[in-house]
Order: sequence, then structure tokens, then C-alpha cells
Amino acid sequence: MNTKERARKASAMSAIIRGAPKATHTGVMAANGVQCAVLPDGKRVISMQGTGGLAETFGVSIGSKMPRWIPNGRPGQLPYVLQAGELDEFIPDDLRRELAEPIVYRTGGGAAYGVDVTLLPAICEVWIEADKAGVLKQKNHINTAIKANALYKALARVGAIALVDEATGYQRDRERDALAKILEAFVAKELKPWVSTFPVDYYEGLFKIYGLDYPPAGKKNWRPSFIGTVTNNVVYSRLAPDLLPELKKAASQSERKAKLHQWLTDDIGHPKLREHLASIVTLLKISKTPEQFYDLVDTVHPKLILETEQDDEMNKE
Repeated sequence: MNTKERARKASAMSAIIRGAPKATHTGVMAANGVQCAVLPDGKRVISMQGTGGLAETFGVSIGSKMPRWIPNGRPGQLPYVLQAGELDEFIPDDLRRELAEPIVYRTGGGAAYGVDVTLLPAICEVWIEADKAGVLKQKNHINTAIKANALYKALARVGAIALVDEATGYQRDRERDALAKILEAFVAKELKPWVSTFPVDYYEGLFKIYGLDYPPAGKKNWRPSFIGTVTNNVVYSRLAPDLLPELKKAASQSERKAKLHQWLTDDIGHPKLREHLASIVTLLKISKTPEQFYDLVDTVHPKLILETEQDDEMNKE
């Protein structure tokens, strides 16, 4: 392409961007960080590339040799998130047609290329089906399929809730971001990898006040049966009202038998858990007996009364 052709192409692209609709509303999907917008005609769109685009969220690496997905681009072009060769046979023709041309729109941060949000489940399905067929060999592709599957399940759940809310009129009364919170919490649960959130110092401190050797000789990962009860008491029962019953309920319903802390979300639950554990570990270090430890915990982190217990207390007065 010579200089004149490049200039002509750049001019045409500038004209497309100048004529693109400006989003009336913009935001970020709580579940996955994808930039989204509402256009003047009411169409809901999600950004497909760049910072906050679906490709970034799905962990799709964009190489310099990958075909660009642009307005008036090559015939049959696909967004970066679906350019992996293994996906080709799983992309339906109707989805190809819908994705052949990006929706160009303007936001406060400049121009964006997106697609109708109603296509998001179909995009997820492509990755899910490819994974089921066993054609994904690269680790990053398998990870993308896991993310797509989690988001797909979350969208189905939130969609069902939204239908009930609309039918009953509850949508007028619920919090503005209620559905976003549900979606966010579910995706966090689906994608939460196994991490050792509880520090070694926590277990070492408990062993110390109970007069036990740490680490246990010959059984490095052994824990006394009462440790779970202690953890429920000094950790989960003191983080937030109603947290322990809800965590137990969620864990008991899971086929994976997840640990309780795996059901906390990344943005609120886990930071609060880490802060709380740091304080508990400090109390363990200065305690010489279980009794002294529990007295300190009750002073520094009193148990939060559940609403039902609070009602009972009020009824007694």
C-alpha cells in the first residue's frame, strides 16, 4: 500500500468514526470488566478490543500478524476473540454474519469497536463447544474456554432473575446494580482458583496455644478436627452478618465441595478475609492460652449478631 492509499484509507476511517453514534450511557460489566455502552437507538453493545474489551477479559493474546477487525475490512473478518484456528468449525454462519462488521461508536475515551451484547452468549458457546470437542490444546485457549463457560452460566442465571423481576414489577424496586452484583458474585465463584488464603502463621498460632507441635511430625497437612470449629468462630462469624450460614449453604450445594473461603468474591470478600486474618494472627502471637486468645478476639472482633438473633433480643425487651 503506497502513501496515497494509506492516506485515503485513514481519511475514510476518520469519516466513519466522526459519523459514529455517541453512546448515551457507558459502563463496565461488574462480572468481567468488559466495557459496555448503550447507543442512541437503544442498542446495547460491548467493546471487543483494546483496554476493557472482551479479548482482553478472555485473555486472548493479540499478535501483530493477526487480521485486523475493522469497519469495511476483509470479507468474513472475525473479532480477535474468535480468530483461533481451532474455533473455526464451531462458529455458526449466522454468528459470522453478525460479527463481520464491528459496531463503531464513540465514548468519552474515543472510538470503540463493539458488537450487540445479545451475541455474547453465542460467542461463549463457540469456546465451550470447542472445549467439549477437545480441540483446544494451548493452555491459554483452555483458560479462555473456562472463562467463557463461567460467564455463560452467569448470564443464564441473571437472565432468569431479570425475567421474574420484569414479570412481577420488582425491577422497579430493586437496587440499580442488583443484577450486576448477582452476576459478579456468580462469576467470581465459578472462576475462583484454589488458593491458600489462610496463612501458615494462622495454623502455627492455633497449634501453639493448644500445646501442639507445628508442623505435625510426619503429617505436614494434618489439622485437628476442632480447627474448623475455631475458624468458623473467630473468622467467618465475625466478618459480616449472615455470612457463615450463607457460605455453608453455598458450599453444601456445590458438587466440588469447595472450601468456605472459595465462595467469597475477590473485590470485597477476600480482601476483608485477609485483613481479618492478619489481625487474628497478631492476637494468636500474643496469646498464651486458648482462653486468652478467645477473650482478645471477643474484645477486638465481637461477633456480629444475625438479624434473626437481633429480632429475638428485641422481642425479649
